[in-house]
Amino acid sequence: MGILFGFAPWIVYWVLVGNVPFAAAVLVALAVAVAAFVVARLRHSPGRTLEIGAVATFVILAVLTFTVSQPFMERWIQPLSNAGIFAVTLVSALTGRPFVREFAEVGQPKEVITSDVFARITSTLTWVWIAAFGGMTVSSLIPPLVQGDATILDTRTPLSFVCYWVVPFSLLGVAALLTRLLPERMVPPAEEIVRKTTFVAFAEAEIDQLIYLATEHANREVGAGKEAYDVRIGSRGVPLVGDDTRQSWPSTYKVRDRRG
Repeated sequence: MGILFGFAPWIVYWVLVGNVPFAAAVLVALAVAVAAFVVARLRHSPGRTLEIGAVATFVILAVLTFTVSQPFMERWIQPLSNAGIFAVTLVSALTGRPFVREFAEVGQPKEVITSDVFARITSTLTWVWIAAFGGMTVSSLIPPLVQGDATILDTRTPLSFVCYWVVPFSLLGVAALLTRLLPERMVPPAEEIVRKTTFVAFAEAEIDQLIYLATEHANREVGAGKEAYDVRIGSRGVPLVGDDTRQSWPSTYKVRDRRG
């Protein structure tokens, strides 16, 4: 539901544009984007790229709607809006904050968020959406570039309605289906998922003591009925601030049902 909340301004816009005056579609979408941003701030949610990008995109579209001609907007408003969400999602991936991960992290325990599986799935899904939005942008650019009098309101010219509407929203549907199907196929068996954590030990602790402490710490994390196995320790510990006698050590482990 979180990602649907992030897409809400664009969904509202796509439903309205072509059915109501452009100004009304853009202003309603902008209002939804601002409301989503404010709600996220009131709930102290992390600053999500998608929400910030939605506000910026619809501010720009609102300015254009009131400053350029109606024929210009009929040709370019769709590719401009598609380019907006494409740019926002691409920036999220290139800056190391894939927008899918930002939504997926909410409510997840630390061991899930820091796992390699979680990072791989959220990164892959982010690029699936980026590819879809890129394809939508390219498709919606074809009518105004190929035929100068193209308009999103044209329902008689195949090039217009296919490239403005059919192809872009087919790509959107494919991305939504992949978002539902891919995670199930990418998740390895529960016993093969590697979890990351840290534990504290005295600086002079020997390797067998470190392994014992790491195992005990991992077993406390996994809870009743489970046990940690394949516990591994990182290359070196980091001294605690203000306490040189103890160090924080990174470790990894897997989880299985407790035996016996």
